Amino acid sequence: MRQQDNNAKFTIGAPVRHRVYGFRGVVFDVDPEFSNTEEWYQSIPVDVRPRKDQPFYHLFAESTESSPYIAYVSEQNLVPDEDDEPISHPEMVDYFEGQEEDGRYMPRLLLN
Repeated sequence: MRQQDNNAKFTIGAPVRHRVYGFRGVVFDVDPEFSNTEEWYQSIPVDVRPRKDQPFYHLFAESTESSPYIAYVSEQNLVPDEDDEPISHPEMVDYFEGQEEDGRYMPRLLLN
């Protein structure tokens, strides 16, 4: 898990929702700008392709239409998740140890 980028709107453990597609997720890593493959970027339809010069978030994502998955989403496409239901993803137990009253997930302390 990388250190939090100071320009990022969302922090590690923040529950978020995709602005367009509606799936929910929990932030577990942040890239200060796009850091995926060009092939992945070009696969996004031009009319919804985000700018590269913004934070991109790695999410433990859940959707009613699919199994839990890892999502990579631009900041412009995320909003805070206001749902009270916990987000469920099998890998979250490796990164988080519970949920705060405000909905944020508490990162596990990693010992080296």
